Parts: sequence; structure tokens; C-alpha cells
Amino acid sequence: MAHILVVEDDCAINELIARNLKLVGHSYSQAFDGEEAVRMASVKQTDLILLDVMLPGLDGFEVIKKIAPTPVIFLTAKAGLEHRLRGLSLGADDYIAKPFEMLEMLARVEAVLRRTKKSASAFSLDNVTVDLLGRKVTAGGENIELSHQEYELLEVLIANRNIAMSREKLLELAWGYDYLGESRTVDTHIQKLRSKLGWENRIKTVYKLGYRLEV
Repeated sequence: MAHILVVEDDCAINELIARNLKLVGHSYSQAFDGEEAVRMASVKQTDLILLDVMLPGLDGFEVIKKIAPTPVIFLTAKAGLEHRLRGLSLGADDYIAKPFEMLEMLARVEAVLRRTKKSASAFSLDNVTVDLLGRKVTAGGENIELSHQEYELLEVLIANRNIAMSREKLLELAWGYDYLGESRTVDTHIQKLRSKLGWENRIKTVYKLGYRLEV
């Protein structure tokens, strides 16, 4: 997994971001102002920086000029087109406006890591291995046949492992925003994944909410 530098002067937000990154398997460092961010990026190998724009001392726009070519996702309350274009023109890989959902942030992180070849190419749990590039699944060396939708759901669970996800959120992420099916569809596909992968004790039911892949 990746090592990510979280640069955010609000301690509570910084800690919340770090905690969620850790849940899905990333390691992290934390900085709370621009100068500290530049220093930490120079002394520790970093795969991605989550960078607030409004920081004490150097702001995020100044920081990104000093840390290239490390991939950067800007986090900011300034969601206007002018600020977004400025951030992207300075080389940012993505731009997330506050407030944001943690699942959205994690999805954006994964997308950037994949583009920059810093994300894991495979995921293993118990005797199951998922080739995330080849979209192949094996258990004990034997190929496991999954439908397209079963695999899409599996990828969402893996990307958000250890995080409880509602049926509605799973529908949104695995089926798409325009999917009009009932959330019971999720239950059916979860049961199929549990059976095919032997993950009856790994894909946990979260009471009155949905499911969590426990790693």
C-alpha cells in the first residue's frame, strides 16, 4: 500500500483523514502547516500528498511548487473554478472541495494511486488472491468465476476494507449512480461472494446498515 502525507491544519480533520487511510491499509505522515509539509516531503518517501490550500505559513499553492513531482490531491473549502484551475495548473492530480465524504476521498486517493502506478496490483486474504489489474480471482490457486457485477462489488469492498458501507453506498459505487434496482440486490450479490470466496466470516453484516470486509 501507499505512504501518504496528510497536510491539514485542522487537527480533527487531519486525524480523521489519517484514521481512514489507515483503515484501508495505507501508512501516513501528518503535517499541520506549509513549512512542515515541505520538510516532511523531502525527508520521507511519499507516494501521495493530501494538501489543504489554506495553511499557516506557506499555503498549498506555494507548497506544491516545492514538492514536485510528488502526486497531490488538493483539499479546500474554496471550490470556485478559479481556485480549482489554479491548483490543477500547478500540477495537482485532483481537487476535492470541503466538506467531503471520506468514501469519496478514499476513492479519489485510489484513482490517483492507480494512475501513478502506486496502488497495489493484487490483494490477498486467507487463500484468496485478487489480481486487480487482470481482474482475476483465485482461491487456493484455482480460478474463481465471478460475474461482472460480483467483481465490481468485490473491488469496492476491497478498496474500502474495514469500513462499514450502507447498501445504498454499495449500489452507488458498484452499480453506478443511475442504478434503479432495489438495495436487496446487494444482499444477493454479497451472499454469492461469500459462498464463492469462502468469506462467510470476512464479509460482515453491519446491523441496520450494510456490510464491511474485515481484514
